[in-house]
Amino acid sequence: MEFAAENRIPELLKGKKHLHFIGIGGSGMFPIVQILHGMGYFITGSDNNETDTLKMVRKLGIPVTLGQAAENIAGADLIVHTAAIMADNPELVAARASGVPVLERSEMLGALTRCYRNTIAVSGTHGKTTTTSMLTQILLDAGKDPTAVIGGKLKSIGGNGRLGHSEIMVCEACEFVDTFLHLSPAVSIILNIDQDHMDYFKTMENLCRSFSRFCDLTSRLILANGDDPHTMEVVSLKMPEKQVLTFGLRETNDYYAARIEQHDGLHTSFNFCSHGQALVRADLHIPGRHNIVNAVAAMAAAVCCGVTPAQAAQSIAGFTGAGRRFEFLGKKNGVTFVDDYAHHPAEIRVTLEAAKSLRFRKVWAVHQPFTYSRTAMLLDDFAQVLSIADHVVLSEIMGSREKNTYGIYAKDLAEKIPGAVWFSTFEEISDYVLSHAEAGDLVITMGCGDVYKAAKMMLGQQGTE
Repeated sequence: MEFAAENRIPELLKGKKHLHFIGIGGSGMFPIVQILHGMGYFITGSDNNETDTLKMVRKLGIPVTLGQAAENIAGADLIVHTAAIMADNPELVAARASGVPVLERSEMLGALTRCYRNTIAVSGTHGKTTTTSMLTQILLDAGKDPTAVIGGKLKSIGGNGRLGHSEIMVCEACEFVDTFLHLSPAVSIILNIDQDHMDYFKTMENLCRSFSRFCDLTSRLILANGDDPHTMEVVSLKMPEKQVLTFGLRETNDYYAARIEQHDGLHTSFNFCSHGQALVRADLHIPGRHNIVNAVAAMAAAVCCGVTPAQAAQSIAGFTGAGRRFEFLGKKNGVTFVDDYAHHPAEIRVTLEAAKSLRFRKVWAVHQPFTYSRTAMLLDDFAQVLSIADHVVLSEIMGSREKNTYGIYAKDLAEKIPGAVWFSTFEEISDYVLSHAEAGDLVITMGCGDVYKAAKMMLGQQGTE
């Protein structure tokens, strides 16, 4: 294998040839699959739901079974599963009874991070995929040849992951069920700490404690959002034993944006500054002030890797977003269709505020709630932020890893939003929106499940990628 000469094979993979992935189409699984496939391993996988990501997996020549069963693991030397796979899943039960090593996805990612001297882990409740994508693009354009693990598709690498040959690895660090505590970063970015995954963390104190432990795992540098109170509460306790640099919009940060100018449409420009000095003028072509913060974080991390501010700004100017992050899908009958991964009230708020700032006639939010626990716990928050849109259309809740022990349904959320409607199928959603949206409107599908399929139905793109 190509990487053997570079001593980059994790200890747990030595002697292994056939790796099997349960839930191979997951956004967190695919980039790892791309990297290990690039290393030369024979990979198989299974999933329950046909998605665009699964199509990209098959394009690599990887055999995929739709549906999960015990016989799918046959011949595997090592088995990887996502955290979303339930304990009673027949394939996972068979894997654990097989005697073959079984790893959760984050354990495999953690092993890979320990193969690179300069692993940069991007954490935070919101913005991880966009920031990881920006940073990867900057490093690529600067000739740094990074390995990358991204939660969304980056067009320039043809997927979510990339096998590089330098000592730099960029990866998302997700706090869900403490999965980021398996990583070993040299540099950590903390974009924000907000109330999420409360079915697991229960309290903000517990969530902050996990981010504190994540900081402890960081060996060299923590880049922290100096404008975010919870982030600063955590990192302030790490100084001076940990090197901490801050970023944000305020000039008290080590890196910050100044002289922000909003131009037509998606175009924003700002000065990328440090300690009172404007390092470079930057242009950004994705909407929202939150993305200015993400850009500053990515540029700061790149500068810390030896990239010049001018190189970073040049890459940011050409960045048009990661897949499913305010992604333009097309126009039909004068209606613009955009898709976004937003699935938490804070993400929905900034996404819809950005959409409203773009001067469309009306903004339609087509939202697929994700998990019963989050919908039940944050029901009023979801209702408040979705009401920013002019029209709200809801699908049924995507339960994913959960059973509906909460007795919560989409109609419960719809009843709290003036004028909102809900439907059981994407076909019904598509028919309703197409018959009511008018030229000049923006339709934005939102959620971390498969709601993008509704947008593709509206555009007549079923079955396309």
